Amino acid sequence: MKGVLLVNLGSPESPTAKDVKPYLDEFLMDKYVIDVPFLLRALLVRGIILQTRPKKSAAAYAKIWWDEGSPLVVISKRMHEKVQKLVDVPVSLAMRYGNPSLLSGLQELHDKGVTEVLLFPLYPQHAMASTTTILELAEEHRKKYFPEMKFTIVPAFYNKPDYLQNLADSIKGHLEGYDYDHLLFSYHGIPERHIRKTDITKSHCKIDGSCCNTPSPAHEFCYRHQCYETTKQVVKLLGIPEGKYSQTFQSRLAGDKWLTPYTDVEVNKMPEKGIKNLAVVTPAFVSDCLETLEEIAMEANHEFKVHGGENFKAIPCLNDGDDWCKTVSNWISNWSNASSSIKVDVEKTIA
Repeated sequence: MKGVLLVNLGSPESPTAKDVKPYLDEFLMDKYVIDVPFLLRALLVRGIILQTRPKKSAAAYAKIWWDEGSPLVVISKRMHEKVQKLVDVPVSLAMRYGNPSLLSGLQELHDKGVTEVLLFPLYPQHAMASTTTILELAEEHRKKYFPEMKFTIVPAFYNKPDYLQNLADSIKGHLEGYDYDHLLFSYHGIPERHIRKTDITKSHCKIDGSCCNTPSPAHEFCYRHQCYETTKQVVKLLGIPEGKYSQTFQSRLAGDKWLTPYTDVEVNKMPEKGIKNLAVVTPAFVSDCLETLEEIAMEANHEFKVHGGENFKAIPCLNDGDDWCKTVSNWISNWSNASSSIKVDVEKTIA
């Protein structure tokens, strides 16, 4: 029997330091997120970051928290419910960190008799700190608790025409009536070393301005290439001219070289360049969350206006939009009804 597990990032149980601390501990102690030796990671996370960060993060979460709970979790549940109504196989929802846990999602499918699982990380672009960690943990749980299960993996869908059309249509709809000077594509940042670590050729990714545009097998798992390709294809669909859009990376941590240009730095420069009406879209996420609702819609908005900007529009993620849910359900149905082109070998993906 076939079934589907949708997996998103996760969230604290509440916007309080008490609940944010264990969430951050689970998140930041992940070897795929802060990829340094365990003792150094523990010293950095538990000895330094968790001494001050939970209170600050809790304050940020409090600004975007909904009556129903965490926006990311609430939106993911709404999407899950819509998708389940559109397909004929069981669909469960899990979070990589926090609840509902990945183990509980697999257990739910197991209890329904599912033996073949379509594992669906809800990330358009592949990154070791998002996709790989989901696949690795799911495989650990499978071997330990559900050895009879088989996994089929939905790979990064950044270049799938129906996803790109959904994203372009969403942007177009939210820009209607807004006379913007510039459209910024802001993706979540990652350390440059993550790009090199996921280079299956071990030589292609140099982050030199040309490697992402030079065809290579490395692009199958290259986050940077996939971000630029998403922007390129959406801009083409929308017919946005050169010079009226750009791409940046947000949410960096101090101490490492992260992907550039940085969103906050570029947004603050825009007013002096004559950009007074800015729109920002965040295509690394399919569900609105802290990084989109607080970091972009609130903080970037504020800083843009402090530096002379006039109007700022944060374009929502695809969330539980009907067209997006229909696309996801179509992918699931294609898989459940036949051997699908979205199948990828799990061992190859998490290698």
